[in-house]
Amino acid sequence: MATTGSLISLDDVYRARERIGDRLHRTPLLRSGTLSEQVGAEVRFKAELFQRTGSFKPRGVLNKLATLTDEEKQRGVISISAGNHAQAVAYASASQGIDALVVMWQTASPMKIAAAREYGATIDTEAADIPTAFERLEELVESTGRTLVHPYDDPYVMAGQGTVGLEILEDVPEADIVLVQVGGGGLISGIATAVKGLRPEARVIAVEPERSPALHASLEAGEPVTVEAESIADGLNGPYAGANCVRVCTELGVESVLVTVVVLSAVAPTAIAERWFLPDAEREWRIDRRLAYAESEEYV
Repeated sequence: MATTGSLISLDDVYRARERIGDRLHRTPLLRSGTLSEQVGAEVRFKAELFQRTGSFKPRGVLNKLATLTDEEKQRGVISISAGNHAQAVAYASASQGIDALVVMWQTASPMKIAAAREYGATIDTEAADIPTAFERLEELVESTGRTLVHPYDDPYVMAGQGTVGLEILEDVPEADIVLVQVGGGGLISGIATAVKGLRPEARVIAVEPERSPALHASLEAGEPVTVEAESIADGLNGPYAGANCVRVCTELGVESVLVTVVVLSAVAPTAIAERWFLPDAEREWRIDRRLAYAESEEYV
């Protein structure tokens, strides 16, 4: 990895792209005419929903797996996820004949649990919730000897996610602001490394749900802090931002904003990806979660 003071470098992101090769898609950067008109600037979306397994996650996983020794591959890998990283670990591991075990929790999306199993991973759902799932992960790492493929706080995973940033600036070299949704911080750490390395004057802004503000709180505190992660955006419910992620974001001057549950609830039901691409069962599960929040006192 980086040989300078930084944890990961632009060179690490380029090396990650070489390791990944042609195994993943080059996803489009789609212009939104409506939003561009509303905000008075060009607005584009990096459509990682068209990536293999439906998210950016395989980028980091494939880069991490490429660094394992033959002995580590034989022992298998282990991870933890609300669903997207689980599917990426399952897909990438199966493609290389590596046995994968993923810890999820009982309230995770049933469709994502099923999808990860279908990709080939063994799914452990002993944990009732997110905090106990991380405790379960520690137990299984120690007892199985598997290599941990952390969902966000691993430099190789972060560098792999940074390939998204390379593609953004290759498509729109003049980009002034890059907004990145944040759970644990791996994606934004990689993207910020790429964007700041190629265009230092560009702003990179973390966008988090106010009910899951792990990176926001950590940047304010100057160190990782644990938060209550209870957002309806289930894929962003990280109880803490990774220490490595906090370090990278601090060094690169990443900014942070929070989005209210009211805004999330208003926007999410009409999201293009959700209306067109989610199975009916998954969409209904998400709607049920939103209704539960809308009926709770905390929504008001």
